[in-house]
Amino acid sequence: MDSSPPRASLAFRFRALRHRNFRLFWTGQLVSVVGTWMQSVAQGWLMHRLTSSPLMLGLLGFCQFVPVTLFSLSAGVVVDRVDKRRLILITQTLALLQAATLASLVTAGVVRPWMVLALALAFGVINAFDLPARQSFLIELVGKEDLSNAIALNSAAFNTARVFGPAVAGVLLATIGEGGCFWVNAISYLAVLAGLAWMTPIDSAEQGDSSATLMDGVRYAWSLPPVRNLLLLLGVAAGLGFQYMVLLPVYARDILHTGAPAYGLMVTAFGLGSLLSAMWMTRQLSRWDLRRNLLVGLVSGGLGMGFFAWSRFLPLTLAMGFLAGFGLILYVASTNTMIQLTIEDRFRGRIMSLYTLMFIGTAPIGALLAGGIAQHAGAPVATTLCAVILLGSALWVSYRLRVIREREAAEATTQALPEQTG
Repeated sequence: MDSSPPRASLAFRFRALRHRNFRLFWTGQLVSVVGTWMQSVAQGWLMHRLTSSPLMLGLLGFCQFVPVTLFSLSAGVVVDRVDKRRLILITQTLALLQAATLASLVTAGVVRPWMVLALALAFGVINAFDLPARQSFLIELVGKEDLSNAIALNSAAFNTARVFGPAVAGVLLATIGEGGCFWVNAISYLAVLAGLAWMTPIDSAEQGDSSATLMDGVRYAWSLPPVRNLLLLLGVAAGLGFQYMVLLPVYARDILHTGAPAYGLMVTAFGLGSLLSAMWMTRQLSRWDLRRNLLVGLVSGGLGMGFFAWSRFLPLTLAMGFLAGFGLILYVASTNTMIQLTIEDRFRGRIMSLYTLMFIGTAPIGALLAGGIAQHAGAPVATTLCAVILLGSALWVSYRLRVIREREAAEATTQALPEQTG
């Protein structure tokens, strides 16, 4: 008797996993993204080892994200026109080949900075199509009823990988080097490819709209004030405020004077906070809960990054990384959920490509800005600027929530008047 309520609560929190196709997709992603995080950590470490330049770390981030800026809107049209499962099979296969190429260059001892940048650029092109496809694929796997839970569990898988991937990468970097991380990532893509291959075929009526156009999607997003505001805020907060990752090697090597394992711990600390936030999002949340999450997430992220910037004590650095990670994912996951619950299915690929553009496509500007400021004024100054942008975004959200609350109160009063007079 006593164990029944906890079981029911657990089943509710993981309700999207009752769908077989989503279980296959989610499990494959969990394995694959562990490898992706290992590659991300090792790639930054490799570039810093080859160049010892914060600016080159910023350029690496620029190359990895600028294709999303250039191609994500066009990718959204493709996503709305084709079978999403087949498109994801193609993008994941290309990502496997990219990882294997990088691993081969490092193993052969011929890798040069320009090669790392070129392969980061290739990965960015793949991501421009892969990210909106995966985001818009979720509703085909679980339906609208379990969509918010699927988004939360997807985020939980991503951040579980974010915890374990960097930690394992830190150990491998100290033992077998960057090449081992890249090879593990290449192999990990087989898991998501197998999951996609084993899925039950999805009704083709739910797939493909040959009449989809880019401008129709942009006009649709602009015509919905909640979606428009969420996307514009995401572009500022994510593009300029989320650029801590490119500078973590500087904190590990030059500020705290620690090695690769501590670098992995820093990334893991952000991941643990993000994982807790993602699990928090599996609860049943009202629209006002999601709105409050935006504010709480931006404040937590800004404060965490502000203290992280000036910490010289590793445990405090890790604690502030945890707080920042919690806030950033709470904000991003709530934004994603609110947008997906608002839009029509026929525009989903194009709207999620706009989401990808604002979330990741704005990062090249932020990465170059952070790297350039770190080069001339130091990484703490650059990270502090990111924190200020997040806190400024929180102030704007606070103002908007007050306006919405006052408007809804006024509407409720107006509706109540006829009943009272009647």
